[in-house]
Amino acid sequence: MAVTGWLESLRAAEKTALLQDGRRKVHYLFPDGKEMAEEYDEKTGDLLVRKWRVTSALGAPGQWQLEVGEPVSPGAGSPGMELIKESSASPIFMRKDTKMTFQWRIRNLPYPKDVYGVCVAPKERCIVVRTTNKKYYKKFSVPDLDRHQLPLDESLLSFAHANCTLIISYQKPKEILMAESELQKELKKVQTAHSSDGDCKTQ
Repeated sequence: MAVTGWLESLRAAEKTALLQDGRRKVHYLFPDGKEMAEEYDEKTGDLLVRKWRVTSALGAPGQWQLEVGEPVSPGAGSPGMELIKESSASPIFMRKDTKMTFQWRIRNLPYPKDVYGVCVAPKERCIVVRTTNKKYYKKFSVPDLDRHQLPLDESLLSFAHANCTLIISYQKPKEILMAESELQKELKKVQTAHSSDGDCKTQ
């Protein structure tokens, strides 16, 4: 039921699509005014970016909040922001999914693999990362599971460490894989403009 509910809200959203720089960019406008933007690799169909924007109470568009993809480096495109710059040695957290897994990467973590503990906190519906040397701690949710009202399952969670990067993987449940497959069928129906066409066309 929950899977259908989320899929139905995606079907009901006003969608526009644009093909640009080898990426298929899809913009969703939901009846409640929320916006979602996704970018897919044109060849592989992999999701590269997903971000959300909510309109303020006064009707002004808010800032885009990144859910999936590489965070924009601090200060990029904002004059004056280069003065307040995060240390390049600070851990960088990002989500980059594969076809079969949700995947998060935390860069700039130089400690050996046996220092890390990664587990599920079912009541808080989040994944917790901690180190035995108390140098790093992070909690994060999996919005896709929340949208489909699916529980977090510790057995689907794994992690690896290489090149100062902690890679956390969560195997996608079959319900998510089915929903993603249905969404791809839905997106094939959306007329896609090309960057040379000017404005992208609405479904």
